[in-house]
Amino acid sequence: MKRTILWVDDEIELLQPHLQVLRSRGYEVETATCGEDALVLANQRRFDLIFLDEMMIGMSGLETLQQLKRLDPHRPVVMVTKNEQESLMDEAIGRSIDDYLTKPISPSQILAACKKFLDARVLQEQHIAREFLHDFTQLDQAMNNARNWADWVEVYRSLVSWSIDLDEHPDVGLDRTLSDQWRQANRLFARYIEQTYPTWLSDRPKDGNPLMSPHIVDRYVIPHLQRHRRVVFIVVDCLRLDQWSVIEQLLREYYEIQLHYYCSILPTATLYARNSLFAGLYPADIERYYPQWAPDESDSEASQNFYEQELLGELLKRRGVTLDGKYEYIKIYETEFGKRIESEIHRIAQNQLTAIVVSALDMMAHSRSDSAILREIAPDEAAYRSLTRSWFQHSSLWGILRGLASQDTTVVLTTDHGAIRCLRPSQVIGDRETSTCLRYKLGRNVKADQKSAIIVNDTARYRLPRRSAVENLVLAKEDFYFVYPTDYHRYANKYRDSFQHGGVSLEEMILPVVILNPK
Repeated sequence: MKRTILWVDDEIELLQPHLQVLRSRGYEVETATCGEDALVLANQRRFDLIFLDEMMIGMSGLETLQQLKRLDPHRPVVMVTKNEQESLMDEAIGRSIDDYLTKPISPSQILAACKKFLDARVLQEQHIAREFLHDFTQLDQAMNNARNWADWVEVYRSLVSWSIDLDEHPDVGLDRTLSDQWRQANRLFARYIEQTYPTWLSDRPKDGNPLMSPHIVDRYVIPHLQRHRRVVFIVVDCLRLDQWSVIEQLLREYYEIQLHYYCSILPTATLYARNSLFAGLYPADIERYYPQWAPDESDSEASQNFYEQELLGELLKRRGVTLDGKYEYIKIYETEFGKRIESEIHRIAQNQLTAIVVSALDMMAHSRSDSAILREIAPDEAAYRSLTRSWFQHSSLWGILRGLASQDTTVVLTTDHGAIRCLRPSQVIGDRETSTCLRYKLGRNVKADQKSAIIVNDTARYRLPRRSAVENLVLAKEDFYFVYPTDYHRYANKYRDSFQHGGVSLEEMILPVVILNPK
């Protein structure tokens, strides 16, 4: 189908060479010599692009622009003018002009504008397809040759980057190919974790090993406090790297951003990973040194992370950090409370240290399992990222971060774990005391298929509390989730295509740590 162009200029006869070039390139071009005629034509038929002279007899270009945008606010209009005054440019931009060309104009300028507004999507899709197919082999080799943590971070970053690029071009038809690469990457990553993970669990990170959950406050928060900087430490529960990427796009205007990565401890569940993050200790050590604050699988969800404020306070004491000002812990678990915190952000920014936990994304991930509306809104990964962006733009967290951007404060933003879209059920056997999470099971003599699980018979190797000699842990790999034999098909169907965490995957374990300094 030919693209249609309307060119409006009271000296249209002088533009015949440009019109001929456009027609020779396959564009259908109509002309008008005044704003009034242009509006009549625009009412009669659809044009894909309009070139609009600014200085015409009768209606001016700006007046015509205003009327054209009322007819169709999404149709691109390019203003063509001899006037180089900055005030005119400002006025045109204020009235939503899409581009601005100054006479004399060349055919290359006109063709560039046409490609930008009429052919850009097709050209970008062709480019994306070529680039992806070029990178496909390299990425496949990279994941097969990955030997250390840094290699896997690069693989993960590439997969996330391609996922976001293809979100913008769903018609390219490469979604299935990329999905297969994700599955292959997670299969190889799980094998790597099974072989390597226990060697990383040191109190101090060793060269070449990833930072783990207990290392994050030491590495990224305490150094700022020691330099007497005010710090806001934000933990967004269940934030994946791809979700951070769509949020970051909105924050670049306000902050200088430094992005780092760390590895969540296993299980990748709030009960273990977030307590470890705040305590600066592995779960076994929390139970050993602070048994009064140690969470338990039998605790209610609300009480599993009840002592984060105390655990962080003790970590600062152990490190000899003396705060110049106030330390405040805030957990945002519902909208009204979040808005209240947003309204108090200028007071909060005066604290020496403020720790803020944001639960919305974790709640969204879990709610999607039970909500038909949420499943319809976010049926796949691309839609889930879009939902994340929409949530953030209307959240108190967005307001808090905008408020902090005007303060002399360093923001450290991270998460405790990610989540993976679970598509394959796997049978697991355990007793009534076994933990209920779909991505890991901790209990007595828990049994699962080795194809879908990492089986840990000695939980002490994972620096987890061990409560009996027959207790073991099974961790779901890739996109598997555990279902008991009883009423297997019912629960397999209920939780298929849900976002879960607790197991072993790139999405759950490789996590962003972001340093935000106001511009």
